[in-house]
Amino acid sequence: MRFAHEVHPSEIAYDYWSTVATLEAIGHREAFGLNWDPSHMVWQDLDPAAFIWDFKDRIYHVDCKDTRKRIGNGRNGRLGSHLPWGDPRRGWDFVSTGHGDVPWEDCFRTLNAIGYDGPISIEWEDAGMDRLVGAPGALEFVRALNFDKPDAAFDAAFSSSKD
Repeated sequence: MRFAHEVHPSEIAYDYWSTVATLEAIGHREAFGLNWDPSHMVWQDLDPAAFIWDFKDRIYHVDCKDTRKRIGNGRNGRLGSHLPWGDPRRGWDFVSTGHGDVPWEDCFRTLNAIGYDGPISIEWEDAGMDRLVGAPGALEFVRALNFDKPDAAFDAAFSSSKD
């Protein structure tokens, strides 16, 4: 059995360094992995693709949820200001996958690079869009990005040296 912990504020691992500390605290047990959800990384200014690369042996599940930041205007705070989801005065909000600030193509290319072949889900938490509109769009968006990397013959054609 394997456990996939979601790196999320208020959890034992909530950012890059707390994830490192968590893995060290449990002796890097193979059964303990990560549920990669970039929506929590974006508003903390973490690079979600770099996170995949650095924890490549621990990505056991992928959650596709997006976040849009609305900071930098001198009013909206990074912590949400105790405003309800969907309020445009929040500094960030969850939005339908493909409508936010997650660098999805970089992330899927990195997932391919590490050989990830586990489950991919879409997590819906967009308070500003009807799920009957947004969820099918999110699914189409993710399916378009979940492309395969080139086969070994393609790679070999570009890596062989010619004298």
